[in-house]
Parts: sequence; C-alpha cells; structure tokens
Amino acid sequence: MPPISRRTLLARSALAPLALSLPRVGRAATPADVLVVVGEQGPNSLDTHVPTANDYSRLVAWNVYDRLVTHGTKPLENGAVGYDVSVMKPELAERWDISPDGKTIVFHLRQNATFHDGSKVTAEDVKWSFDRAVSVGGFATVQMAAGSLTKPEQFSIVDPHTFRITFDQPNKLTMPDLVVPIPVVINSKLARAHATEADPWALDWVQHNDAGGGAFRVASWKPGTEIVFTRFDEWASGPQPKLRRVIYRQIPSPGTRRALLERGDVDVSVGLPPKDYAELAAAGKLQVVGTPVQNDLLFVDMNVQIKPFDNLRVRQAVAWAVPYRPIMDGALYNRDVPMFGGEAGKPYPPTWPVQSRYDTDLAKAKQLLTEAGYPDGFKTTLSYDLSQATTREPIALLLQESLGKIGIEVSIEKVPGANWFAQMAAKTMPLVITEFYGWLVPPEYFYFWNFDGRNNAVFNTANYVNPKLDAAIDAARFESDPAKYDADLVQMNDIVMGDLPRIPLARLLFDVAMQKNVQGYVYWFHTHLDYRTMFKA
Repeated sequence: MPPISRRTLLARSALAPLALSLPRVGRAATPADVLVVVGEQGPNSLDTHVPTANDYSRLVAWNVYDRLVTHGTKPLENGAVGYDVSVMKPELAERWDISPDGKTIVFHLRQNATFHDGSKVTAEDVKWSFDRAVSVGGFATVQMAAGSLTKPEQFSIVDPHTFRITFDQPNKLTMPDLVVPIPVVINSKLARAHATEADPWALDWVQHNDAGGGAFRVASWKPGTEIVFTRFDEWASGPQPKLRRVIYRQIPSPGTRRALLERGDVDVSVGLPPKDYAELAAAGKLQVVGTPVQNDLLFVDMNVQIKPFDNLRVRQAVAWAVPYRPIMDGALYNRDVPMFGGEAGKPYPPTWPVQSRYDTDLAKAKQLLTEAGYPDGFKTTLSYDLSQATTREPIALLLQESLGKIGIEVSIEKVPGANWFAQMAAKTMPLVITEFYGWLVPPEYFYFWNFDGRNNAVFNTANYVNPKLDAAIDAARFESDPAKYDADLVQMNDIVMGDLPRIPLARLLFDVAMQKNVQGYVYWFHTHLDYRTMFKA
C-alpha cells in the first residue's frame, strides 16, 4: 500500500464524519469529486484469488486491478446503462489476435501501463497472475476453468508486452470469462517479494495490500467498517475517472443507510431491502435504478438424495403449494421478475432462466402428496442464509404456512452467513431457499455452476446428479452450430424442469438508490459499482 502523507490524513479525517456526524449539513457536505457509498457488507480481502474471499472482494478487484479486456456498454430498457456482453473492448490489452481454429489467443499489452508503485506492467506479470488464478484452488480456479483456463502450461510470454493463451479446443466462454473480476493482473514483482515457501503466491500479503494497477488505489481499509479508494492518475487502460476519492462505508442498519441517503449525507446506498427501494422509487426524490440480474434465479431447492424429496411427486406437490404471489408482494415488494405460472404444454425456450409451469394450487398439491404415499404429510426443515434474512425470512414464513396446509410440518433453520457456504457444500439441508446468478450470460454457465454432477458444485443444494444432463452441459459449452446449441439448451431445460430438483420463484433486481446529481452509473454483471464511470453533476 502506498505511503500516506499528512495531507492525505488531514483530508481523510475531514471526510470521516460525513455520513454519521453531520446530519444537518446536507448534500453540500460531500465534495463534487468525492463519492460516499453505504452498504451492509464489505470486502474481507483485497485479493480476489484468496479462496475465502467474499463477494465484496470483487468490488476491489474491479476498481483496483486491470483485466486484459472488458465489455462495451448499451442502454437498458429501464433507462439505465448496462454492459454489452456482445462487445469486447481493450483494457490492459490494446488489441488481440485469435487464430482461425480458436485455439490460440495473443494479447498485445499497452506499453505505457504501470502499477500503482510506478513499475511497468509486462507479460511476465500477466502470466504470473494467470498461473496464480488457476493454481490457488477454490472459487477463482473453478471460475477460470469455465473459460477453459485450467493450467499454467497454457500461458506463455511472447515478448515483454505480448501474452499468449493456448487451448485444446475453443470455448465460447473464454473471452467473456476474461472480463470477470478473477483474471486480474497483479504486480508480480511486488507480490513475489512477500511470498514464502509456505505461501508461494503471497496470498497473505496481497489480501491485505494493494498490488494493482487499476483506475483506483486503496488508500485505507478498515475491515468491517470502511474502505477508501483514491484515483490513480497514471492509469492508462481507459479514460481517467472524474472522481478523486470514493468512500465505501459499512453500516449494518438498513434504516440508518436509508436515512443518511434521504438526508443527503451520502451519495449512494446499495443493499437496501426491497421495501425501501419500492418506497424510495414511489417518493421520487432520489434516483432508484432496478436492473434484472442476468440469468438470476431465487429458488427453493429440494435435496433429491434425502427422503421424501427423492420422490418426484413430493417435489411436484411442494411446487404447487408455494405461495408465489404473496412472496412477490409481501417479501420482494415486486422488485423482481416472476418466474412461475408459465403456460402448460409450451416448450421451454433455449434460454435461462425459464418460467416454471407451476402456480399455487393446494388441492393439486395435496393430491400429489397422497399419490406419493404421504397422505398425512411429513416433517422437514427449511434452511436459509441469515445474512439474507430481509427477504428470506418472510419467504420462509410464507412457505411454512402454505406447506402446513397440505400436511407438511416445516421447521425453519436460520444459518449464520459465515457458515452458509459450508452448509451448502455439505449437501445436508433437505429444503433450501437461496439464489444464484452467473457472471456469464450463456445458460450452460449457470448449469455448470449449479447442476454439473462431476464438479460437486457448491450451489447444487438440491444434490442433483444426472449424467445425461452433464453430457448436455458439455455439448452446449463447446458447440459452435447455433441450431445444435439451442437444441442442447432445450434438452437441459427439459431435464431439469421435468425432474424438478429446484422450484423457480423470481429473477431479482439489482437496485441502487442515488442522489439525483450522481451520474455515470453502469450496471455490471457482478452487481458492484464501477467507480471509473461515475461522477456528480
């Protein structure tokens, strides 16, 4: 992390009380080139490759580190601007060449790019960073594999500013997978200076220090409290940001975050409950931008390896007993796209997610439960992530009440957020409310993370394994013929929606509430703010 001058300390101390100690100063308290953001959660690591890094480490990766390429942007139906998955643009690589057979990609790096410490960015840094990402294990390594980036032998240095990747077969996910907040370029010279025999990739040092060359540098970080970013004026991989400083504060209470925003003491609030966004949007005094998250799905999983959910009729009975409309109205406040009530008999399209054909019909649910051999119902446990209790708790209570009407006695298990992923990986929860959205748009990417029985996907809380589906996922990942590709997707949807290990509920919105003078917001697939384009009018 760069040295902190007396001027920096003074500036930081002057800004520190903005959100909490100056309730009557109003919007003028926030300088024009400073953005103050509040949210409930924050990064637990500055290093996106650390296996234990949480989702907010991706916010750091996006703004503090460069990637080789990025996406363009486009207008969205909600009037906002979002990323355009069909357009690839230069970032650290000013251009690239793809061989006719798709098995080799050569990236030509910007020769004027530097890291935050002033050292030049070279192909050696890129190779070391990619070697690291495919070797450290955990989420980073699996994410790289989605784009067929799996082993250090694929990565080579052509010259100091030319980097090459080779593949056994082309993968349509490779280029978009290079945009996500995992294949970031790390200052290898700086990181290796802090590596040890026990920690050859310097995970311990990088997770606490800035080793990037992106548009912003980390000025300070107090885990659980605040992270401050300052503009890197020598950034060469894109237009200079208009913001000089961004302060992201963690404030647990959504009521406090909303009040600070309404008073004008902060510029942006993320992670508010749907009820707050619905009310703020109706009031019209702030900007509220809600964007449907790509291939997102909020769902109920039934563990098909645990009785009685190994019985298809039981799973169908539960699907007919879900109180869909009360969940949309009372838990999500209609900040969603409903994914139920699809037309019976209509073929599933070659997209994801698809609308289920279920709606609430307790009589049909009771009949199916009787046919399954459970006329008097049964007892089970419904689990959810306590860190998502704002929406998950009312959904759980509504489910508990509705399932009780057909004889299913439900006990609710509230799993602490710190334990949630371990619980998911254990595959021991019989009934689960959770959500998944993929960074990459293609449906096979969602399936790869959720239903591929060979990688024991952590998000497969239904514990569903089907070799026929695995084969279809592979076929879709590498298919180049559009008609055959669509046929693979339809087959995948038919299999999963027919076997019904998962009950779709809704596709959620990513909501952001901002002061009306905040401009330049772009919706990105990772659902974090891109400070590089934001500014205040």
